[in-house]
Amino acid sequence: MKRIIRSLVVLVAIVLSSCSSTQSLQEYYIDSTENPNFLAFDIPTSILNLDAVELSEDQTIAYESLKKLNVLAFKKTVDNVTAYKAERTKVKAILANDDYEELMKMNTEFGRASIRFKGADDAIDEVIIFGDNKEKGFALVRVLGKNMNPAHFAQLVQALEKSDFNGEGLGDLGDFFRE
Repeated sequence: MKRIIRSLVVLVAIVLSSCSSTQSLQEYYIDSTENPNFLAFDIPTSILNLDAVELSEDQTIAYESLKKLNVLAFKKTVDNVTAYKAERTKVKAILANDDYEELMKMNTEFGRASIRFKGADDAIDEVIIFGDNKEKGFALVRVLGKNMNPAHFAQLVQALEKSDFNGEGLGDLGDFFRE
């Protein structure tokens, strides 16, 4: 009888320890899509208009490793200041998770931003860009791919400069933060 009770206690402890109270970023995206304060959409990599550009081998590898971009944006208004603070706190807690390694932080004219990634240094599966502007709100962009290599992405940015990508298809996001 003692063995059964011990086994049961161990099993309960294992089950309870495996349950995480921290929400994953993907769960956060899903939960937030129904919230009227958020704008959520996916951007296909085809929007980058790189098919017509002659890419180097490294640029091609980087481009082909991309799958899609998920965008989630919270527009701050006079009426939702408390919700903005609560949602921003949730996002920061999720990004503080050990699964995400910080790549860089930036202060820009639009606000503060941080870039984090998940995966190995030479085989990244997800890049997270979190931008926050205390007057307008925040945006989260998940760059999803398979075995993305950061060294190749610098060259991919150069290829974007050669393409005719001018932000088309991102109008919803731009309109979202305009006053």
